[in-house]
Amino acid sequence: MISTKRRVFLKGTLAAGTVGVAVGAGLLAPSKLLAAWPSSTFEAEGLDAAMEAALGSTDIPDSDDIDLSAPEIAENGAVVPVSIETSLDDVTEIALFAEENDFAATAHYILASGTKPKVSSRIRLGESSNVVAAVKSGDSWYKTVREVKVTVGGCGG
Repeated sequence: MISTKRRVFLKGTLAAGTVGVAVGAGLLAPSKLLAAWPSSTFEAEGLDAAMEAALGSTDIPDSDDIDLSAPEIAENGAVVPVSIETSLDDVTEIALFAEENDFAATAHYILASGTKPKVSSRIRLGESSNVVAAVKSGDSWYKTVREVKVTVGGCGG
């Protein structure tokens, strides 16, 4: 007679093996999640292409109602702290771009209704660059720009 512990162990091993085979065969790939990835935005080369892909236009008006906090001089481009906050109403999205990066889009946040429009992150800058924060308020996009000088490159520099 097989002991209870051995039976549990064998069932667990069989289940883990089955899941491993299914994952290896691609049967458990998160296709719905991967399909939602905005590859056209994050693989776009250059600021204009990334903004066009993410925002639908490059002609975005500037706004004094967006506060983009970033250091004037970043000692390490690999970890540049940025924070975006706005007093605009009905904010549903916040996007962040680094003009001189090969792939300019660095972040895109979709905010739930009623969420305070403030995000903070650390981005990678390959060299000194303008950082662009875009905020969607209602049906319109608005942006602000801040220059960040990098002393040590973060993208292979």
